[in-house]
Amino acid sequence: MERPYIICHMLTSLDGKIIGDYLKVERAGDFTDVYEKIHERYGTKAWMCGRVTMEEHFTFGHKLDLLYENIPSIPRTDYVANKNAESYAIAVDPTGKLGWMENSIESWNEHRTDDHIVQVLTEQVSDAYLAHLKKIGISYIFGGKEQLNFTVVVQKLKKLFSIDKLMLEGGGFLNGSFLNEGLMDELSLILVPIADGASNSVTLFETSTFLNKPKPVNFFLKEVEKLDDGGLWLKYVTKRE
Repeated sequence: MERPYIICHMLTSLDGKIIGDYLKVERAGDFTDVYEKIHERYGTKAWMCGRVTMEEHFTFGHKLDLLYENIPSIPRTDYVANKNAESYAIAVDPTGKLGWMENSIESWNEHRTDDHIVQVLTEQVSDAYLAHLKKIGISYIFGGKEQLNFTVVVQKLKKLFSIDKLMLEGGGFLNGSFLNEGLMDELSLILVPIADGASNSVTLFETSTFLNKPKPVNFFLKEVEKLDDGGLWLKYVTKRE
């Protein structure tokens, strides 16, 4: 296979929400811990999140001062700063907004190691942002001129960084894009026994306006594991094994 085996690993409420007030309930914290332990059990070399998730949990809204003058034009070619990292954090950030100050994500809990950052960009990113990434040693790859083609992205991740297994961890529009391109091999779903009920919360799979109308995707149940306190770990594949 020219791309990694891709596992979408997510936690949702009973009504399919991946964000919302239900996550603030004390009971939900136990399932978040289970989610992290299962992430570790998969033993993937790389995990991927979108810009909003990365900004919320890792750059914390930090804005870079990139108003530099006389920045030379930088070719829109992939840049590999570390091809031998033990693990990678793949950040989908099409126009370059994340305010990274270091080239790796340090362990923020006991379950994850330091991860070398790889930015996924479009060619709309500024020269100043690319110069910043190079300066601090963050790898980056291009997935398209104006919009991302994730088939191209995941093929590059395998070719440039030897990533054979990738854990996709949302948000909903990122998950939906992978689903739409037929890039999902497995779904690992932690079902929290809490209903969110909000009409504006993001669900497990969302569709962007620029995508073609998505086709229904069949999932086949691989395994069910009952968790403490009424939760479930559901494992599906997109092709019958």
